[in-house]
Amino acid sequence: MLELQKVLVTVIGPDTPGITAAMSGVVAKNHGRLLDIEQVVVQGQLTLCMLIGVSPETAVGEPVIKDLLFRAKSMGLDLQFKIIDSGADTLPQHSTEGHLRYAVTAIGDSLDAEGVHILTRELAALDANIESIRKLSGSRLISLEIIVSLPGGECRAAELRRALMHGLEHSNIDVGVQRERLTRRAKRLIVMDMDSTLIQIEVIDELARMHGVVDRVADITRRAMAGELDFAASLTERVGLLKGLPYAKALELARALPLTQGAPELLTVLRRLGYKTAVISGGFTFAANVLKRDLQLDYAFANELEVVDGVLTGRVVGAIVTPERKAELLREIAEREGIALDQTIAMGDGANDLAMLTAAGLGIAFHAKPKLKAAADTAVSAGGLDRMLYLLGLPWRDVEELLADTPGA
Repeated sequence: MLELQKVLVTVIGPDTPGITAAMSGVVAKNHGRLLDIEQVVVQGQLTLCMLIGVSPETAVGEPVIKDLLFRAKSMGLDLQFKIIDSGADTLPQHSTEGHLRYAVTAIGDSLDAEGVHILTRELAALDANIESIRKLSGSRLISLEIIVSLPGGECRAAELRRALMHGLEHSNIDVGVQRERLTRRAKRLIVMDMDSTLIQIEVIDELARMHGVVDRVADITRRAMAGELDFAASLTERVGLLKGLPYAKALELARALPLTQGAPELLTVLRRLGYKTAVISGGFTFAANVLKRDLQLDYAFANELEVVDGVLTGRVVGAIVTPERKAELLREIAEREGIALDQTIAMGDGANDLAMLTAAGLGIAFHAKPKLKAAADTAVSAGGLDRMLYLLGLPWRDVEELLADTPGA
């Protein structure tokens, strides 16, 4: 049996229904073999690539090539073809033996030609081969997903992310690097910090402002950030300054918590996809429980303020939710729900979220300080919480469709 002659056919032109059907129909009618096919549409312009096998007994694959050219011309399309060496088993390509595949996700309002140049330049410098590029955002170019193969094993992932972050540090573009495998697209649990993540405020600061001690609380926070106090000690000291505040004022604050942009949309989509959701906060239960109810979260963990005769005593009831406890709670929820840790996501903004982000399969620093951004798997530095969906590889067109089909979304 004669070996088939391979021909790479590329069709380019305005996208209209029926193009792929027409081209593949010509191949079938002429008893050609379709060996591979890919298609992409960019701004209404289609590029269709087909690798076909034809009998070597006819010159340059005639009559199939002639019929394809005629059909393309009649449909207002351009067609090019290239004869592939019949001795090669596959098309010549960059060797990927021993490589691991990664999804590089870029997110930013300033994502443009310069940003893409920096991304692809750094990828090339590390010998990462680009397999595909896909725009995830809607009409504007806000997010790209680049699938690459990278030599050198798991240890190269951190090197790749550092190189990309360094190249993009002045561009306001965030970049995430994740192993491209099924678990990236099969996350099942998300846990989130509350203050300055799920909501726009720091609840303890607002309580202190109500009680006239905001400057004293801010000074304790500054000392904690300078390493003079650990989280538990700083929380205990700050809560002590709230002694005497009427609990009714705290409840009034909880009824008007300002949600972070994109929070309802994010949680609506994740619930529809079957995620379990939780808030794990170093803040307070009176606020976390309101969010649990209003956002239909599955879990809420935070510190409970002691209340006697309707006023705060300045003490916390029970164990404090420390940074280490946040990570423990993530693991406990995952175990309870039968979810592997590599299928979990944690999101936060502060240093007290680092252990939780490290424990999760995907740790996201949201509008965070540089130290947390550098330690997390990826970051979202601008825009709303819904931008996190890009890190899951979800195109915004699909997100909008799902939201439109969700009652009350």
